[in-house]
Amino acid sequence: MTAPGAPAWGPGPDGHRRAEITTVLGFGDEDFARAAHDVLRWAVKTRSGFAVSAAGPVEPGQRLTVTARVAGITIREPVEVVEVVDALDRVGFSYRTLPGHPVRGEEAFVVHRDGATVRLTIRSLTRPAPRGFWRAAFPALLVAQQVARARYVRALRRPGS
Repeated sequence: MTAPGAPAWGPGPDGHRRAEITTVLGFGDEDFARAAHDVLRWAVKTRSGFAVSAAGPVEPGQRLTVTARVAGITIREPVEVVEVVDALDRVGFSYRTLPGHPVRGEEAFVVHRDGATVRLTIRSLTRPAPRGFWRAAFPALLVAQQVARARYVRALRRPGS
């Protein structure tokens, strides 16, 4: 749904909030290699304050738990990696949420080049959980997503930028 291998992203399915941001991470081969390596090893999540239950690189079909701690509360987010892209100028992955996650949807993290410019694109499709506490908390979760996106960008930027 979030199409990490596609430079242009078409419309998402009905009933989902669609978000896409793109930002500059750095310039040149060294910055691309660093960011590509890091995104495929979960650094976009771990450097943003999340714990990831996987050791090693992202793999298609991988099921794991991403854990967040907020105000002394532990939130477990079960996910499954849907797609991994590892091409010359485009590297990244997408995962979908599994039952028990606070929301339903999919998120993608893609490092790509535009000439010498290295960019990060984050795409997400989100809708409320089907029932329970998280469904009622959905408006607050949308705000939390915006905060997390800002952290994701900082997590992969060139050191010192």
